[in-house]
Amino acid sequence: MIVVLMGVSGSGKTTIGSLLAEREGTVFADADDYHPLANKQKMASGQPLNDDDREPWLETLNRLMRGWYDSGKGGVLACSALKEKYRVTLSADMPKESVTFVLLDGSHELIAERLAARKHEYMNPKLLDSQLATLEPPADALRVVNNRPPEEVVEQILQHISSQA
Repeated sequence: MIVVLMGVSGSGKTTIGSLLAEREGTVFADADDYHPLANKQKMASGQPLNDDDREPWLETLNRLMRGWYDSGKGGVLACSALKEKYRVTLSADMPKESVTFVLLDGSHELIAERLAARKHEYMNPKLLDSQLATLEPPADALRVVNNRPPEEVVEQILQHISSQA
């Protein structure tokens, strides 16, 4: 099982992802930890990343996920994955059914409130609107509105995954 929890910053990817990985006894990775310093500095200054900034980072994440797949252990990745072409890069060289994308969604107000309440190393809350504008909701992903306790959201994801097996 490889699950990519996707969505804009503040949608709950890290919270839900770490709980999901714990429940499934698998590894959790936060894609933010794999950004090069230049990307972090750019975002901290309030500038959105462009596709050229993201490509090497997405390729690194793909190698991480392929390692999980090759080991047969699986994992959970929290990654914005805002565009279809990013998701293609993330899942490259793995069977389609081996990666499940889950879009964590919520109202602009809810997400903005979460961003305002937290201190993130480099994610400037002013980037929320650019992330929402960039988001290409996937047609083939599970969409979960993350406005409930994390345990309920994780349970919904697990029910979806088990029904796909």
